[in-house]
Amino acid sequence: MSDAGIRAVADALLRAREHGRPADATPLIDALANADEAYEVQQRVAAALGWFAGGAPRHWKSGGPGRTQPLTHAPLPPAGVWTSPGDATRWPMHTRLVESEIALRLGRAVDAALAADLDQSSAAALVDAMAVSIEIVDSRWQQGLAAPALLRLADLASHAALVLGEWVPYAPRDWSAQECRLVIGAQAPLMRRGTHSCGDPAFVLPDWLRHASARHGTLPAGTVVSTGTWAGAPAATPGDAVRLEFPGIGMASTHF
Repeated sequence: MSDAGIRAVADALLRAREHGRPADATPLIDALANADEAYEVQQRVAAALGWFAGGAPRHWKSGGPGRTQPLTHAPLPPAGVWTSPGDATRWPMHTRLVESEIALRLGRAVDAALAADLDQSSAAALVDAMAVSIEIVDSRWQQGLAAPALLRLADLASHAALVLGEWVPYAPRDWSAQECRLVIGAQAPLMRRGTHSCGDPAFVLPDWLRHASARHGTLPAGTVVSTGTWAGAPAATPGDAVRLEFPGIGMASTHF
């Protein structure tokens, strides 16, 4: 593990947050060698900013492009997790990309020993509720989502804020038939059906639980993970109202 590279990336991200200006990723393209080093950056930035001084992070994002590619995970700063309707008008952002997601909530505490042997079915049995969630995506890199993948992962996987709708009881369902409808300002509604990249939001659970419990210890009951977009990451602009609905589950909204 290259401590110098990890330190350089963490310092750049901390400066970007402190000064409200994205950092240039160009000098750091080769600073991180693998995902473990990106996760170490996440933890150093969080520690420097005191995000999780009270224990394990209570909100996370997890996901990936498909079932055959590695999943990635990031803990979410608590100040940027809001109950719908969210108000993002004063939240510091450079871009305003909107992801349409489902969040899952643990119904019991999970430690590393329990997480070690979980499969998708046994992990899903630990979930007690789900909610529609809007993830707002932004970057602390000048290159935005064109920055190298490891630098984006170090930057909390380009997370800005999370808006959670009303919690409803979780139950497995035919996710291939699930619809979602996203409306951003005056743009035409975006309609999707069965388009979660992994086919089922619960697919991320075993890998996420092992990752999170290994780095932060026991995850308490009530810990939440948002599970990846169903409709890409279309852009919003200041003044836009955003409404996301998953029929049969619920809705969430925010405005910029």
